[in-house]
Amino acid sequence: MKPAEELARFVQQGLQSGHAPQELRAALSDAGWSAREIDEALAGWADGGLRLPVPRPRPYVSAREAMIYGLMFVTLLTLTWHLVQIGFALVDLWLPLEPHGPYGPYLPLWSIATMLVMGPLFLWLYQSTERSEARNPAQRRSLIRKWFGALALSLSVLVLLGAAITVVYGALSAEINLAILARTGVVVIVALLVLVSFRGFVTEE
Repeated sequence: MKPAEELARFVQQGLQSGHAPQELRAALSDAGWSAREIDEALAGWADGGLRLPVPRPRPYVSAREAMIYGLMFVTLLTLTWHLVQIGFALVDLWLPLEPHGPYGPYLPLWSIATMLVMGPLFLWLYQSTERSEARNPAQRRSLIRKWFGALALSLSVLVLLGAAITVVYGALSAEINLAILARTGVVVIVALLVLVSFRGFVTEE
């Protein structure tokens, strides 16, 4: 039996025997358990006035959701990368840093093809999870879902910080221009879209 399971079982039996949470906390602390472990164990049970400890809902891990959110994460990274590439191409079309070659402006055909294939797949995965969670709100307690949201938000914040550093460096070195600002704006917009779209994955219970 894992330590967390052993601790949860002890708390359950203690509450069933009529011991107050404060008594269990003191006994566990004297036995060497950390305050965090004790808090998590006690938080798993509620007093519903039944003289019986009532289990509280807990986060869970599902292999199926790990597959779905893993695929969503890969498609999200792919889409954001190629969306930025398309944005850069549009900036170069409207604000070229240098004259276009003999074949005209660069067209990111690979990025466009990727968006056309991966975009519908990502939307289908996202809408499927949203519909499933609407039918069963308990799925919002999925640890995989929260990890997905945390990774997406962390990467978005890092990208925004990188964009800010780019602008500051350009200003300090006097090398900044409208095209660079426009490219940076593309990156910022994409990062903000991800940040706004998935912040609920971390905050929702």
